[in-house]
Amino acid sequence: MSKQDTVTKTGSFIRNSATLKIVAIGLLVLVLIIPTSMVSSLMRERESRRDMVVQEINQKWGNSQTITGPFISVPFKSFYKDDNDKVKFNIRYFHVLPESIDITGQIDPTIRYRSLYEAVLYNTQIQMNGSFSMPMLNQYNIDPANVLWEKAAFSVGITDMKGIRNNIPIRFNGNEYKAGPGLKTTDIASSGVQSVIPLSPSQKDIPFSLELNLNGSEQIRFIPMGETTRVNLESTWPSPSFNGAFLPVSRQVSNKGFSATWNILHLNRNFPQFWVGNQYRVGESSFGLRLLITADIYQKSIRISKYALMFIVFTFSAFFFSEVINRKRVHPIQYILIGLAIILFYVLLLSLSEHLNFDLAYILSAAAITTIITGYSRGILKNNYFALTVFGILIVLYTYLYIVLQLEDYALLMGGIGLFIVLTTVMYITRKIDWYSLDKDQTQQ
Repeated sequence: MSKQDTVTKTGSFIRNSATLKIVAIGLLVLVLIIPTSMVSSLMRERESRRDMVVQEINQKWGNSQTITGPFISVPFKSFYKDDNDKVKFNIRYFHVLPESIDITGQIDPTIRYRSLYEAVLYNTQIQMNGSFSMPMLNQYNIDPANVLWEKAAFSVGITDMKGIRNNIPIRFNGNEYKAGPGLKTTDIASSGVQSVIPLSPSQKDIPFSLELNLNGSEQIRFIPMGETTRVNLESTWPSPSFNGAFLPVSRQVSNKGFSATWNILHLNRNFPQFWVGNQYRVGESSFGLRLLITADIYQKSIRISKYALMFIVFTFSAFFFSEVINRKRVHPIQYILIGLAIILFYVLLLSLSEHLNFDLAYILSAAAITTIITGYSRGILKNNYFALTVFGILIVLYTYLYIVLQLEDYALLMGGIGLFIVLTTVMYITRKIDWYSLDKDQTQQ
């Protein structure tokens, strides 16, 4: 055998060997990971852009609100000796929480648009009722003579003051006071409103009430400051997500809205009814809800993009088995073009879903990619049967992917079942192929 014949046969083996073709296809799949990751990065970039626009809208209307209180902060003198043995004092605060709080609220949601993006905003009307009782200070090593009862502050923590829409009248022990901005101390909350309310140490069962008219966005939370805290909220928003340290004891959700009720005891949280200074972090006990936009196209697109590699592998496998069965070759460049078409589906889906309903965008994108790959397979292999097979495979894959997207809780189960079916089908189709003879035939040519 001449050297030229050897080179010719070696070249023919490299071009036609099934084993080397599998290795080459595997390398092509690895190469296509690069544009796939670029598409995923594009999706995250668009999502980040959406978040920035929504945050800008929220800041102008009112951010997520967390309501703390009400609570009473009472200043007292704390005496000490300095380095020169002179007696001085600091002003410190002890905080008294209410015996009971009953909160009822109506949340009126609205959606604001800017360009392609939408933000969930709300206005809430909140009514608070409850009562306070002053503690026995001797039990806490505080001399009642050092307490400045006339400077006690009735306070309510509000995270975003821009959201306050009306003045806040406070009815306390039969008298009405006007709330002012800012807190006397940030021991409990960093921002809010307060009113100086003179007290006496012997007062018990002091009733209070107030109304809040707040703007906010996406989320509202409360911190259970009462020995017993009851919150009842209603809204026309159909998709709330209850979150935080406590879930509602009862709730009703329908396409017309929701109602929810929380009942929380002081024993359920990790701070007492009375303390000095800032030794407790009450924010860890916050609870409430988020107003969800269920059709989040970016989350759905990112979830779908995770299946891109699987689509490429399955489609390449179909073309490879066609080569083996029909004895027709598909060039690596043609594999690359097919893979890029599959990746293009995710770009189409993202761009169309920003302007159309997500389901419609999915159907249009899947139909476009299925059409071009089917037509391309017919053009390169000249086989109508195989073109129809590719068409059927893509229809099954895109239908399967859509089902997985809808059944989020069962995505892993559906994925496992789908892979099992595909592997079983491949094993059945290729059960009679003699893989050794394929390479042997090429070396003998």
